[in-house]
Amino acid sequence: MTTNKEKNFISAVVYLHNDGARAVPFFQMLKAQLDAHFEQYELVAVDDACTDDTVPSLRDWAKDLDKPLTFLHMSLYQKLEPCMNAGLDAAIGDYVYEFDTTDTPYPPEMIFAAYQTALAGNDIVSVCPDRVKGSSRLFYGVFNANSHSAYALRTDAFRLVTRRAVNRVHASSEHLPYRKAAYAASGLKMADLTFSGQIRDKAAGRFSLAADSLALYTNAGFKVSVGIALVMMALALVELIYTVVVFCTGHPVAGWTTTMFVLTVGFAGVFAVLAMVVKYLSLLVDLIFKKQKYLIESVEKIQK
Repeated sequence: MTTNKEKNFISAVVYLHNDGARAVPFFQMLKAQLDAHFEQYELVAVDDACTDDTVPSLRDWAKDLDKPLTFLHMSLYQKLEPCMNAGLDAAIGDYVYEFDTTDTPYPPEMIFAAYQTALAGNDIVSVCPDRVKGSSRLFYGVFNANSHSAYALRTDAFRLVTRRAVNRVHASSEHLPYRKAAYAASGLKMADLTFSGQIRDKAAGRFSLAADSLALYTNAGFKVSVGIALVMMALALVELIYTVVVFCTGHPVAGWTTTMFVLTVGFAGVFAVLAMVVKYLSLLVDLIFKKQKYLIESVEKIQK
């Protein structure tokens, strides 16, 4: 019995870094799901300078594939975001799956469920666990409280984006320092699917990515700098009042009053100026993203 398969061309971009034990089982599961529901698709594996048997094992497995497996071999270890940006640039599908990890705490059926949700009018579909670590909850709480997006970000296992979403975010910036935040800020419709479980494996460099994301896509840095400036100005005012009181009622050392007055007023002014400088720097960062380029050593396509 044959079933009608979806006609849209699908790309699946998978990030790999020393995933030798899980790479082949993951691609077997992924291929089975795509075979079951789609007529045309491609697999894109981004090799982030793997030093184990990830690439050889996948190369052996892919020799008899009826659909192409494209390897992007990165020149050196560059971590998740630059590598996935390279994979997105290489993908040609109408819909693109982004797998940041080969960890699969979700049911395989969620892969096609994400596509069905996208067909309902959503350009970005995230598949999220119902349990997350405390550090992730804290980061997303701060991020969502200070972002200007209509959609709240969550920890996700993978996501599906339409070609329109990919084109929209690339038109807004030459590089995507944090894809998830760029999608949320694109103005396109987003949806979340939730499964019971928790992501056990996350790529390295999450703290640095979190700091960059808060600086680029929220005004948290400006709020913090203004808060510090206000606190320090309040302390300076208290110090100024104390200095005047000591001068009027006590017997201060000669020159002490003048010195403290200049220091308190001067530091208050410095903090106020720093707050304005941070504001202007944040605007410049918003207008001109850092141009971080990824480095690809070679592209290898394997197909029977």
